[in-house]
Amino acid sequence: MPQRHVVTPLAALPQGTGRVFEVAGQKLALFNVDGRIFAIDDRCPHEGASLAEGSVDGTTIVCPWHGAEFDLTCGKVLCPPAIEDVKSYPVFVTGDTVEVEI
Repeated sequence: MPQRHVVTPLAALPQGTGRVFEVAGQKLALFNVDGRIFAIDDRCPHEGASLAEGSVDGTTIVCPWHGAEFDLTCGKVLCPPAIEDVKSYPVFVTGDTVEVEI
């Protein structure tokens, strides 16, 4: 059964940024896009780059190594060279705390 995990204070994830966090033994990339928080697996399935280090364009994250793109809202791959989606996770903001459900 999925469980919520406290990840970080909201202030540690300023608008327009992405950061990697270890949550329940998994590396997740969290992004703040216009005040909405998204969580996906941090590693690009193509060659393993950290997606938290990629550039954000709206709700799209662009892999920093080879330019694969993923939809932050659901983890769906949008363009090659990656051909696999990344997992996305439900995010909850409770007061000033960000929680992720795994």
